[in-house]
Amino acid sequence: MRTNCPVIIVDSAIPDKTFLVFHCKYIIILLFLLPISDKTSLKYSWGMKEVTFIRRNIEKWKQAEKIVEQADSLSPDELADAYTELTADLAFAQTHFPASRITIYLNNLASASHNRIYRNKREKWSRIITYWTREVPSAMHDARRELVASFIIFVVSALIGVVSAAGDPDFVRLILGNSYVDMTLNNIANGEPMAVYNGSSGFPMFLSITLNNIMVSFNCFAMGLLTSFGTGYMLLNNGIMIGAFQTFFYQHDLLWESSLAIWLHGTLEIWAIIVAGAAGLALGNGWLFPGTYSRLESFKRGAKKGLKIVVGTVPVFIMAGFIEGFVTRHTELSDALRFGFILLSLSFIFFYYIYLPNRKKHGSTET
Repeated sequence: MRTNCPVIIVDSAIPDKTFLVFHCKYIIILLFLLPISDKTSLKYSWGMKEVTFIRRNIEKWKQAEKIVEQADSLSPDELADAYTELTADLAFAQTHFPASRITIYLNNLASASHNRIYRNKREKWSRIITYWTREVPSAMHDARRELVASFIIFVVSALIGVVSAAGDPDFVRLILGNSYVDMTLNNIANGEPMAVYNGSSGFPMFLSITLNNIMVSFNCFAMGLLTSFGTGYMLLNNGIMIGAFQTFFYQHDLLWESSLAIWLHGTLEIWAIIVAGAAGLALGNGWLFPGTYSRLESFKRGAKKGLKIVVGTVPVFIMAGFIEGFVTRHTELSDALRFGFILLSLSFIFFYYIYLPNRKKHGSTET
């Protein structure tokens, strides 16, 4: 049985400047050469409606692509008119063809148009607040799978550190270094196992620890440039170190005391590293798994999302550094008070990184 394929010709002479030209223009050719059977069925009738929609608007969309490319030289009215037309077509496509790739194409085109219109818009001072109260939680919701993966990698790595340190007494020296282990053993012998946190005055310690942790988090994110395996390697190293460190204190009957001291600040600190790992995985996954985007566009999107997430960890590292520099050193504080600090940190993590992203994304609060 012979079929007729409607052919849609797209101008390929436009310069390859954006993802719209590089990728989205040709999605129409590949996906909408739909065969129409002589025996009309509901399926092909629905497909014909989609092809008709494309035929009627293809030239307008091509023109919209040109407008997006030349946005810097066009008037705001021209940009606004094109954006209005695109959003109308997108609304129609979302209603009648929700599972079609033409809807993805129009969404990408409308998004690019929106970004060009508002690219030079002056930001209000309130953006400083909304960045952490809205944008970061939204990015965390989008990266929830990466966050789960980062958490699993870290926990498994910590277990590897525990098992390795328990099976080989010299493993801790391999991970932490001889000088650090010998210093800690001397502190234990002197009855001050947590004396390392009294090594310097509060503010210099706070400053150096905070800057170091922020640098580690950005390195963890940047390792995503080597695909997700680079970030995974960073998480593996940090997880093994934590596991071996805690096992070392367990072997000296100091698990409870060391946990209260370490996790007083480490709850926020370690979690922020896991979040930075999620940012790095988002960057690496954008490179590895482009989906319907070009690889370059997918990478750019992953980088933007990941950067927003890792920048959002900076206040968390500042809080953790403050606690480590000024509070952790006071081992004379009651166990109940220190444990309460740890629970407070866990409550913040649950609220900000789990509850708030899901609540805002599903519309339970106004945004």
